[in-house]
Amino acid sequence: MDNVIRENPLRSEKISRLIVRFAVPSILAMLIVSCYNIVDQLFIGNVIGPLGNAATNIVFPLTNACLALGLAFGIGGAAAFNLKQGAGEGEEAAKYFGNAVSALLICGVFLAIVAELFMEPMLKLFGSPETVLPYAREYTRILALGFPCTILASGSGNLLRADGRPHLTVACNLTGCLMNIGLDAWFIAGLGWGMRGAAIATVIGQVASGILCLVFLCRCRTFKLKLKHLAPKPKYFGKDFQLGLAPMCNQLAMMVVQVLVNNSLNIYGGQSIYGSEIPIAAAGIISKVGSIFSSVVIGLSQGNQPIASYNYGAKNYRRVMESYIRVLIFGFCISLVAFAVFQLLPRQILGFFGKGNDLYIQFGTLYFRRYLFMVCLFFIQPITSNTFTAIGKPAKGIFLSLTRQVIYLIPILLLFSRLWGIEGIMFAQPAADFLAITTTVIMIWFEARTPEFRNEKGVLKEIFGRKEKTSS
Repeated sequence: MDNVIRENPLRSEKISRLIVRFAVPSILAMLIVSCYNIVDQLFIGNVIGPLGNAATNIVFPLTNACLALGLAFGIGGAAAFNLKQGAGEGEEAAKYFGNAVSALLICGVFLAIVAELFMEPMLKLFGSPETVLPYAREYTRILALGFPCTILASGSGNLLRADGRPHLTVACNLTGCLMNIGLDAWFIAGLGWGMRGAAIATVIGQVASGILCLVFLCRCRTFKLKLKHLAPKPKYFGKDFQLGLAPMCNQLAMMVVQVLVNNSLNIYGGQSIYGSEIPIAAAGIISKVGSIFSSVVIGLSQGNQPIASYNYGAKNYRRVMESYIRVLIFGFCISLVAFAVFQLLPRQILGFFGKGNDLYIQFGTLYFRRYLFMVCLFFIQPITSNTFTAIGKPAKGIFLSLTRQVIYLIPILLLFSRLWGIEGIMFAQPAADFLAITTTVIMIWFEARTPEFRNEKGVLKEIFGRKEKTSS
């Protein structure tokens, strides 16, 4: 076992090279997952129009729920697996890994049943106007059938990455995405199946991704996955869930906020010149386009997870800090590009998703620029939150996950919408982002002074000045 630990690249390979190796496939995988809904929205918007776009926005919280459960047991299982590997406990690591796979499948079946049984009240709770409800219902009835594979595919990427095979995540998700694109064109544009065609295409793509993930998970590189590792046990199931709570809470918070935003847009949009349908349709496009950027940042933070987890378990705290700082630098560069695109090209982005009247374009352009104004600094919060989870401090990660979407955004959204109506809704997110970023910086300052990291202050100078060290 000692020889395996010494030879593990997570211990000795250059940090910058490891980040590229793990983060790039993770980013691609997250982007591909985002493309599932983007592709549907593109075809639906151009063929069905704003009501179809509004329907996909109403259903999107269920997609967020799938991603939340996938991240919970995917990131949590990966973190537990790498922490145990770093500590030299191979058999325990395998059990955490196996329980994570079982949990992903169980959660998928459970969510599919709940969605089918409580579909209409759920869609109304999500803020669906009566004019949009038939489209949302038709889409959800089929989409829910693929939830087990959706959750398995979204969580498996983290487990494959922890096993040292990040490239397979891209292969799994790309297979499903390409099938979805081809079938969307055939079913929606070719056969004219509308919302039903979009849902069928998505489910077929998800099933293909899920099956491929399951095949790769059964053929691990660093250990042999056995049936006994898959048997759910509270100890392993619970620890996986605990370590994955931070990203799960972050995703669930996004779901709760979207439901609240949809309902607010339905109410206050109806009181404005825009009506209810235009704000919900435009906000759906903007949230999905914004999810492309957040997928890049989250993928970057997930790429850092095995590096941080392994080296923290091996007590190599300098490499943990160095990987965190380098990921922040990459995140900053990505965020600046996103800020420029969202501020300069909102009208052009909206045009990809179909035509609308002048009020639709006016609202969409304003919403883009205002709601995503703080995107230039957004990267700090999810990267820090996931790093806390990766080093076995889930409570701090959970708190940070909740700051942006729950602790700050929900009360600000309720207050601003009450004071300024639909205008207030547009400014709620940047106000909450500012407070969340400030809180994150404060927590970073205190964490840097803990016994593990307070003697590693030379890392910044090393990154920007001297040549990078390759081992501890």
